[in-house]
Amino acid sequence: MQRAFTKMHGCGNDYIYFDCLAESLPDPSPIAVRLSRRHFSVGGDGIVLIEPSQNADAFMRMYNADGSQGKMCGNAIRCVGKYLYDHGLLSHPACDIETLSGIKHLELTVENGRAVAAQVDMGPAELDPQRIPVRLPGDKVVCRQTQVAGDKYVITCVSMGNPHCVVFTEDVESLDLAALGPRFECDPIFPERVNTEFVQVLGVNHLRMRVWERGSGETWACGTGACASAVAACLTGRCATGEDIRVELIGGVLTIRYTGKTVYMTGPAETAFEGVVEL
Repeated sequence: MQRAFTKMHGCGNDYIYFDCLAESLPDPSPIAVRLSRRHFSVGGDGIVLIEPSQNADAFMRMYNADGSQGKMCGNAIRCVGKYLYDHGLLSHPACDIETLSGIKHLELTVENGRAVAAQVDMGPAELDPQRIPVRLPGDKVVCRQTQVAGDKYVITCVSMGNPHCVVFTEDVESLDLAALGPRFECDPIFPERVNTEFVQVLGVNHLRMRVWERGSGETWACGTGACASAVAACLTGRCATGEDIRVELIGGVLTIRYTGKTVYMTGPAETAFEGVVEL
């Protein structure tokens, strides 16, 4: 069976997108594993299925490079909005996308008839440890020193529809993330594994971040991770609530604003190429 696909990315966080609005894609987990292999296949951080929704303009279903299903991806959802607009499936540059973490509203930026960026209302940040989830006591885990990944770290835990552990550091570039990331991801205090952001404060409302994503490893960007990092920076007094925060990632820059009630994420969405693959 052959299927058309579109390769898109947000700040280098790249996925293989399948239009499943008219035809579903059976057994997507092994397809994600096979197609995500860089150098041996299309390559990417996973696959995204754009499916029908009874409650929104489309449903985004995503699978990581290891085949596990994710609930939400901030970079991928911008690309879904772009796909819908660029293919004439929206009547105006705004849409609602349903995910396993709820419905997210997008406002698209259009240039020369194509969507090039989007602002996403990511919803409120979840701080309840049981709902993140993280196995630590209390009503939140903010700037708490704890034993994790075989050592003591000061961590802040946030869910943006998926679990995040934020660690502030003086120099993100010197980290051996390939060794450190898996230890955080699979630590027993995170029952559903965790995405880990290592964050350096560069200036006023200015962060640099590297991320280890559960199921994918180090990626060039993570939208929900950038949101979690900005929230953690506000909660710990490193950035200002209600103001735009510039988050630098390997693949580009995202702008995050945490109001205390919701989180807004703004960033680019780009098409790399289209093709057909044998499944």
